[in-house]
Order: sequence, then structure tokens, then C-alpha cells
Amino acid sequence: MNESFVREVLSYLSVSVDPKEKAIFESALRKALEDKKVLFDPETKKELDNGSAVDAFLSAKRIEGCSERTIRYYRITLDTMLQSIGKEYQRICTNDLRSFLDRYQEKHGAGKTTIDNVRRITSSFFSWLENEDYIVKSPVRRIKKVKIGKRVKETYSDETIELLRENAGNLRDLCIIDFLYSTGVRVGELVQLNRSDIDFERRECIVNGKGNKQRKVYFDAKTKVHIEKYLEKRNDDCPALFCSLLAPHKRLEISGVEIALRNIGKKAGIGKVHPHKFRRTVATKAIDKGMPIEQVQRMLGHSQIDTTLEYAMVDDTNVKISHRKYLE
Repeated sequence: MNESFVREVLSYLSVSVDPKEKAIFESALRKALEDKKVLFDPETKKELDNGSAVDAFLSAKRIEGCSERTIRYYRITLDTMLQSIGKEYQRICTNDLRSFLDRYQEKHGAGKTTIDNVRRITSSFFSWLENEDYIVKSPVRRIKKVKIGKRVKETYSDETIELLRENAGNLRDLCIIDFLYSTGVRVGELVQLNRSDIDFERRECIVNGKGNKQRKVYFDAKTKVHIEKYLEKRNDDCPALFCSLLAPHKRLEISGVEIALRNIGKKAGIGKVHPHKFRRTVATKAIDKGMPIEQVQRMLGHSQIDTTLEYAMVDDTNVKISHRKYLE
């Protein structure tokens, strides 16, 4: 009996078919195919088990330019999903995935954004399997995007930035704060920079963004002065722009930046400080001062302008001023 043939035939049945009827049909099909050989087209792909399917999918995403951090997040999400459902991917149906998302939300107390991220990754996985002809139809098609209410995301005020600068325990951390606040780069782009990438004369550098897309970013005079002093005092051979404070001096990783900022926030009495909030602050500040949204999009390295609009928060004070100007 050809197991893949049975699975393919069953996959055509709608999930709305009564489970008992489906079980009866499966039993009859298996009996009819007993001791019979079903021939497939010679180009039919070899079946993959769950682990191999995830590996193949992640290899494809890596070729597309996804970062290793994203790849790890995808793997954890997909492994969790497959282990929770407990079926081979060919036999997973829409109801299985809905139940999984419901259990995941309840178990982890996850918010709507997290659940939609899990849905999105799962959808990408099954769409890839469908496109590669490992399954007939993605079971995620009927699961709609989770509706997430828009909320005003906070940014750092000028006073907060100054407090962070004052409480930076060393010149390196001060440079990190200045660079993030001046350029709006992603933390992943920050840690990839080398000393040789910085053009001090033009106050600019080229960063590698998502999908290995390069773009120029620009920093202010204050950042330039601080970075020059920081590099002058370093006596290590590490090529990275930002490295660990203690020997052996290695390139600072994303987690290292996050820990450093979190410690500065605690010291300043601000609370949790995250590098991504600097990026949102830069976008908001740029639009507030009149920079065209297309230029903000280019500065942040967004492929879609809608993403830029989500990052940029219009200042309420300016809305109030405009209301009085145009409507009163």
C-alpha cells in the first residue's frame, strides 16, 4: 500500500466532513489498496518527515536572506507547533492548528501580536510545503489574521535621552545610545558594523539590513566626537565597531546591547530600555520635524511604507495645535 497516496486522497476531503465518515472512507481506501501498488510520476518528490521538512523550509528562508536570529525563532515556533499537535505535517488540518493556537495562547498567556506571529510563521511553512508540492493545500488558508488593535507606542523624550547619556557607565555605552538615537538603525545592524565602515568625514556608514539590503545611514556631530574618542581609547584588535569591555575583546552581540541598555535604564530609574524604542523615536521625531514619509522609509530601510507609518507616532501636541489652526 502506498501511504503517501492515501494521505493525498484524504487531504482532498474537506475538514467539514464528519470524522466518523472520514475514518470509514480511510478504512475502505486502505483495504482496497491492500497488496496493490500505486504508481506515481517519477518526478514525485520523496516524502519528508517533520524534522526534515522544517530543515528544508529553514534552508529556503536562509537562502532568501533571513537572519540566523529569525531562523532560530522560526525553528522554535515550528517545532513547538508540530510537537503540540503530534501529527505528521501531511495529516495536519485547519482544526488542529486552531486548537494549537488556542492552547498556546492559554498556556503562555500570549497576546494577540504573539499569536499572529505564530500564525504567520505557520502559514509561511505550510505555504512553502504547498508550493513545493509536499502537500496539496495549506491548512492555514482558512485561519484569518488576528485583529490587533492599534495602540500608541511610547517614544523617548529628549529628557529621557539625556538621562540615559548621563547614566552610561562607559564611553562605549554612550556611543551606542548616541548612534541608535542618531541613526535609527536596527540593533542587528548596529552589531554588524566594523570600525572600517564608518566614514567620519561624511558622518555616514553603510549597514546591512533585512534581506541583506544595504543602505546608508547618517549620524550627528555629537555621535562622531564620542565614537572617535571611544576608538582612540581602545587597544584591542577586534574589527567590530562595538566590542566587549573585557578581554578577550569580541564583537558585541544583540543580547550584549540589550543587557547594557537595560542596566542603564535601571540606573537612571527609567525602567526597561530597549534598543528598538530608539528606532521608533527617530521615526517619530523625523516626521514631527517635517521629513517626508518616503525619506523616513528610506532611512529606516523599510520595503513597505505601511511599516514606516506603524513605527511613526504623530505627536499629540502637534495634533492639538493643528486642530486649533484648521478647525477652530
